[in-house]
Amino acid sequence: MTSKRTDLESPANATDVSDFLRQVAATPRVGPPGARGRLIFAMDATASREPTWDRAAQIQSGMFIETRDLGGLEVQLCYYRGFREFSASPWLQDSEALLKRMNRVFCEAGLTQIGRVLKHALDEAEKGRVDALVFVGDCMEESRDRLADLAGRLGLSGVPAFVFQEGRDPATERSFREIARLSGGAWCPFDASSPRMLHDLLAAVAVYAAGGRAALTHYGETHGGAVLQLTHQMTTKRT
Repeated sequence: MTSKRTDLESPANATDVSDFLRQVAATPRVGPPGARGRLIFAMDATASREPTWDRAAQIQSGMFIETRDLGGLEVQLCYYRGFREFSASPWLQDSEALLKRMNRVFCEAGLTQIGRVLKHALDEAEKGRVDALVFVGDCMEESRDRLADLAGRLGLSGVPAFVFQEGRDPATERSFREIARLSGGAWCPFDASSPRMLHDLLAAVAVYAAGGRAALTHYGETHGGAVLQLTHQMTTKRT
């Protein structure tokens, strides 16, 4: 069990970003070519996330834009807050519908429910294809063993978890890294001062979910920028 985040240390450095993008590029996409990518976007909506919730809502809408030419993206929004409140939307195919849902959500004090997020992703994968799970949070207050078990099951189901950590609480980082590793995904930190970086990394995951590694390589080549140059570097170096 860990406590709520008490500091906002340095955001992701070049090594963090390089490692993250290397892992994105190395992750096999399981969906058929030309099909819409299917991505679960899960967020911690407890009180500690309130200062950055609105910004995150705006950032995520860019995921749809970057995947239009790849067949598009279906996103399911999940969040938890308060006393064991957990919500999952239908699968949505446009950013406006998702943004409207996020704008109706307000943060509320409560304990983390990451286990419910992972279990929900497993349940959805049993119903149909899920290309990736994105989780954005800042703390972990649950059994590491249980989360590790669920993450491992996600890995066996072919659902990589891409975990974005706000702040750098060490105990939370250990758990988040473990979830990413066991599921076959990747972990990367961010903070409130790096919204563009979070936007670019989310877009990279969305492009991967919609079109796989080839699309990710093309995305880096056409968009440029420091983070996307690293995306291109990591995918082209892979053998």
